[in-house]
Order: sequence, then structure tokens, then C-alpha cells
Amino acid sequence: MDTIDKNLLQLLQEDTKKTTKELSLKLNLSVTAVYERIKKLEREGIIDKYVALLNRNKIDKGFVVFCHIKLIQHSKDFLTKFESEVVKLDEVLECFHVSGDYDYILKICVKDMEEYREFMVTKLTTLNHIGSTHSTFMIGQVKNSTAFVL
Repeated sequence: MDTIDKNLLQLLQEDTKKTTKELSLKLNLSVTAVYERIKKLEREGIIDKYVALLNRNKIDKGFVVFCHIKLIQHSKDFLTKFESEVVKLDEVLECFHVSGDYDYILKICVKDMEEYREFMVTKLTTLNHIGSTHSTFMIGQVKNSTAFVL
């Protein structure tokens, strides 16, 4: 990956709706060269996918919870089973297997505390092998970025 690829990726991370013509003007390349570079970055898996980032407050998902999960046991079977079940929960946007006092941290977005309680009672706590949970609620967002600095 050369400097031009890095600059191209920075521009795409800021706004993927820019046309190849707009990108070519910023990078001083031909439209074809920009197109070919993008295709190469996609083929190599550097560009994973294109998405629309939604404003969670406008879609009634502004209540953000970080739920720390401790499993009752750390066997491969328990981990695999938990992971295969948690990925099916629409409210869970992110799930990280972590070290420390807890085994997993989930990022959950719902409408409000009432919806979170319903989620906990009817979905999350019904998953097998959960020993305990600890929930932390977002007060305010200081930084939220999807862009990597290259």
C-alpha cells in the first residue's frame, strides 16, 4: 500500500459517496487509476464493505448500554455456544471477547431503560452459560469514529 492508496482510503473513510471523478481531482490521478486502485483495495480485503451510518437518536436507539458478561465456565463449548447465540440478538451492535474481570463486553442500543429491561429479561438472560452481568449506561458520547488514520 503506497501513499496514494493511504490518501485514497482517508478520503473514502470521510465520504464513500464521492465519485471517482471527485477523488481523482483530489489525488491528481485519472478516473481510471482511482477506479483500479479502489477495486484492488476491495480485492485485497482492505476495504471490507460500504455502509450507511445512522443517527441512532433519530431511529429510537439512543439509549446505549455497555453490558459486561461473565460466563459460568470458560470451556470452548461454553464460549462457542454463547457467541453463536449473542450474534443473533439485534440489539447487540458489538460484542468483544475480553480479558480481565469479565469475559465479554456488549454494546447494546435500544430506545430507553424500559426497552433495555425487556431485552435483559426476555433475551439476554435466557442465553445459556451466563454467570453474571454488569451494565453501564452512556451519559454522553465524547468521540465516535469509524475512520482509521493511516
